[in-house]
Formats: sequence, C-alpha cells, structure tokens
Amino acid sequence: MPHVVLLRSLHPDARARLEAEPGFTVETLLNPTRENLPAVMAKADAVIVRATPINAEFLSFSPRLSIVARHGVGYDAVDVPELTKRGIPLTVTADANALSVAEHALMLMLAIAKQLPVFDANTRAGKWSSVDAPVAYDLAGMAVLVVGFGRIGGRVARLCQAFGMDVLVHDPFVPMNTIKGAGFRCAKTLPEGLAEADWVTLHCPSNAENRGMVDAAFLAAMKPGARLINTARGTLVQEEALAAALKAGHVAAAGLDVFWEEPVKPDNPLLHAPNVIVTPHSAAGTEQGMRRMGLSCVSSIIGHFKGALDPDMVINKEVLRSNR
Repeated sequence: MPHVVLLRSLHPDARARLEAEPGFTVETLLNPTRENLPAVMAKADAVIVRATPINAEFLSFSPRLSIVARHGVGYDAVDVPELTKRGIPLTVTADANALSVAEHALMLMLAIAKQLPVFDANTRAGKWSSVDAPVAYDLAGMAVLVVGFGRIGGRVARLCQAFGMDVLVHDPFVPMNTIKGAGFRCAKTLPEGLAEADWVTLHCPSNAENRGMVDAAFLAAMKPGARLINTARGTLVQEEALAAALKAGHVAAAGLDVFWEEPVKPDNPLLHAPNVIVTPHSAAGTEQGMRRMGLSCVSSIIGHFKGALDPDMVINKEVLRSNR
C-alpha cells in the first residue's frame, strides 16, 4: 500500500485522483521543516515536492522512498546523482506549466511596453491622459531573442510572433533547421542575438554551464535600451550586474518572476533598481496550471507503482534501465 506524502497542498482534483486509487494513502505536510520532516518521511513511499531540497540528508530519513515527483519542471534543489545512486526516479511535470509560464512572460513584456505600473499609479493619483505620461511602445515590429527553445521557450516564441514581433531564437542544443522550420530566425551565437534584440527572454534551465550567465558581459552585449524578461530561474542572472545595468540605463527595463534567493529579501538590489516589474515566482501558479501539474505528479506516482511510469517525465532515465 503506497503511502504518498505531499509537501504543501495539491490541487483538489489531483488529490481526489490519488485518493481514489485503491491501496494508496495520502498525507499532507503544509509547512515542511527540518524538525517535522523526518517523522513524516519515515513512512513515505512517494513524495510530491515543490521547493523542499531533496538531498542526502532528506533521503537519510526517507528509507522507503521509491519516487520523487517534482511539482514543476525545475529541479535545482534536487540532488539528482544521489537519487540515481539509490535507484529513485525523479519526475517533473514536463509541459504542464508551459502555457502558464509563457503567458506570464508575455504579460511582463506587455506591462513594461505599455507602462502599466506608471499609468495605474498616475490614474489613481488623478493624473489623467498626458500628465506625466511615460512613453509606451507596441511589441509589433520589435525584435525579441528567446534564449532556450524548449517547451516554454517555443510557446513564448509563437506568442511573440502572434504579436507581430521579429523572433530570434538561440539554443545551442536545437538544430538551426528546427528553429527555421518553426518559422523563426536562428541566432547562431548569443552575442549576435543580444546585439539585435529589443527584448531578451530567458527560458533555459540553470545548470553548471549557464548558472549566472546573465553577467556584466552578457548585459553589455545587449542592445542599448533593450529589456530583459526572466521567468526561468533566478540563478541565471547575476543580480548586482543587472541592477547596475538598469541604473545606468543600458538595460531599459526588466520583468522578473524569479530570483537568486527565494523568497526575495528586501535588500535585493533589483527591488530598488528603476523600471523593474517583479512577481513572486508565480508564473506557473494559475488555476489551470496548478491542476495540470498536480495531475501530472499523480499520474507519475500511480504509473510508477503500476510499472507504467512515463519515461518522458523522468529526469534520471538511467534509473529506469537499472530498475528494469
């Protein structure tokens, strides 16, 4: 009888699906801490996790654990080699949140282009029409560089194209003909794309190769007055460097849903930089997105215990081969 632990809440439809499965039991820990985790995880055969780090210490008090289902697509806080060593598959929710995050990226672009925060504040202050009005822009005709052409980046590229933007894509792991075949221009090198783009939007994972990739050199290579959007991972961006580029005016604006350290602290330099719109890592958290991610996690767990786990959801696929 698999016992499934939910670290934080799960969409009601997803929980109902899990509880309806014969033989499965479910327990929720809404506020996981180092103090309360060991007793709960000692009974867990499976876990659905969001931000809680999954590392050797966590696994040391989870002796029965046989699958980790990540509620999302990023797994920065998961020690994948440690899971693999123990034969435990790590699943993600693949494209369940792609639509939600892509729309959020476009929302940040539109809010910046149309000067939404300023116009909202002006209207509330009785400053109507052209009084202290900022300059707003159309997205149509502007060039956008989509960095990363995976599930989310591909959706963002299509949405930008629908708004009449000139879409460039840079992804060294995707063939140029694939990008061209999808109807977009390929930026063969990152500096080439940065020099041309009015907007740069990040949609790649944070790993050893690109952690902190948006540094002073990256920002200096951007077209003067360009804007940066990040709905991917906060650890892609060196925050002091971006704050300096914003204050200098080289980067005109930024829309950020993610930060190097979360929850973001009040002294984060980006909170005090000009022309920045911030959200609390909420891009995927729509009603539909949460439902899709919850159901995806549940499907992976049920599939795992029935011997029918979808390999497309598994990060450490070598575990599947060794377990087989």
